[in-house]
Amino acid sequence: MPARAELFRIVLRHGIEVENALIPTLEFLDAYPSTVADATSPTDSFGEEDLRRANRGGARISAAEIAAVLERKSEIERWLREISAHASLARAERSIRWSALTGLFERFSGIRGIGLSKVTKTLHPKRPALIPMLDSVVQAYLARDDLGGSEPFAERATALVRSYKADLDHNRGPLHGLQRELAGRGYQLTEVRILDILIWSVFADRAR
Repeated sequence: MPARAELFRIVLRHGIEVENALIPTLEFLDAYPSTVADATSPTDSFGEEDLRRANRGGARISAAEIAAVLERKSEIERWLREISAHASLARAERSIRWSALTGLFERFSGIRGIGLSKVTKTLHPKRPALIPMLDSVVQAYLARDDLGGSEPFAERATALVRSYKADLDHNRGPLHGLQRELAGRGYQLTEVRILDILIWSVFADRAR
């Protein structure tokens, strides 16, 4: 078992190592089964149900905010079409269409009450291998690479996703192993989502 556990060893920032990341991942999935309850194939369409799904995951998007986002529905769908449904942060840097990702984030810019957490919780299911959920815990974890609220919203979001990719690349082997192990247990999760779960599991209490 120790040798097997070593296959799932994840190295996070701040000098923190998770010796057997399978354990906290399974604990999270057991505590929050709805994390994978709405698993769907990524699509280029966008609508109210995507925002409602984000709310079921804790996004807390108000009715007024939903209405404001839906006014930009066609623009959001146009940018989704620019990004492959199979785009992944686990792939080479040059294969990722960063400009298109920035364009997609820009469609949500300037909407009162809509920030990084709500946007990425909404967009993660649309491109689950590419877009992490940048809630307050993950934002705090990535703080050293945060451009700050005074910078343009879309550029700030993309910079944080790039920062997230550095952690994913550093742990690519163990994350891939975890992905395969979880698939064998009936959980279809991307490496991006697994890393998000681990960051949240380790740092949620510290962020409070």
